[in-house]
Amino acid sequence: MFERILVPVDGSQGALKALKLAVEMQKTTDAELLILTVYRHHSLREKSMSMVRASDPSNMDDVLREHSREIAEHAKQYALEHESPRARAFVKAGQPARTIVKFAKDKEADLIVLGSRGLGDLEGYLLGSVSHKVTSLADCPVMVV
Repeated sequence: MFERILVPVDGSQGALKALKLAVEMQKTTDAELLILTVYRHHSLREKSMSMVRASDPSNMDDVLREHSREIAEHAKQYALEHESPRARAFVKAGQPARTIVKFAKDKEADLIVLGSRGLGDLEGYLLGSVSHKVTSLADCPVMVV
């Protein structure tokens, strides 16, 4: 039924719920589990207002990339510990919804499973949630948990 299931994660409770469900689905379908974390480029303006304080503030993108990598690896470890051996983790930079949809298309994902609410930001409240955008842009089915 499904050959590749994409699970975008951001460290939120919603993403964890989606990951748990995707792992259970992967067990029954033997699909490959693609775990993706997306971080946004940190502009100079955002850098000045950020709650994340890096030891080297001039290199905030590196800090965000590393944090995203840790989230993706933690999710992959969860999948492996729960008998989902075909799990791979990826980190991408970009606008979350569009990056998720592009990644799904590039990797030929059959299904995207994501949380209804993530960590979000002000843009999410003004323009709509990532999950809403993904459901409207994706070519494959999207399951919102």
